[in-house]
Amino acid sequence: MADRIAVSLSENVVPPSWIESVAPFTEKALDALGFSGEEISILLCDDAYMSFLNKTYRGIEGTTDVLSFENGASYIDEEGVQWKCAGDIAISLDTLSKNAAAFETDENSELKRLIVHALLHLNGYDHGEEHIEEGKAPQCDMLVIQEQALAKLCGEKIIG
Repeated sequence: MADRIAVSLSENVVPPSWIESVAPFTEKALDALGFSGEEISILLCDDAYMSFLNKTYRGIEGTTDVLSFENGASYIDEEGVQWKCAGDIAISLDTLSKNAAAFETDENSELKRLIVHALLHLNGYDHGEEHIEEGKAPQCDMLVIQEQALAKLCGEKIIG
């Protein structure tokens, strides 16, 4: 079953040349994770808007790289197909660039990581205080699954 993925931009964000590649990659990521029949919206924004979201919905000052807003409701459409309203994802393009530099990776790999990470959160996974650390294997289920999915998607391109 296919998924429904909507990609949009916040105000003041110039559409990146690769925006049309986000939904197809997200579809492949959902497949790699074993999820289907999901409706997801992805908002690409800047640090200013991400700071607003972080403060409004988490009570935390400052920006972050990605936020996931899990919905979890489901409905049956007019054709009798059941859909899960998985939720919304916001990704800061400013922090994406900063993360790629800090983690010594390319923006394509970092964007894939952010999308897979957010999809897992939309599907009920959490990693607590654990984060991926260089040279250290992840311990929690979410991060193990994330790294397995990213390995399956290693040849996929969003950017570039």
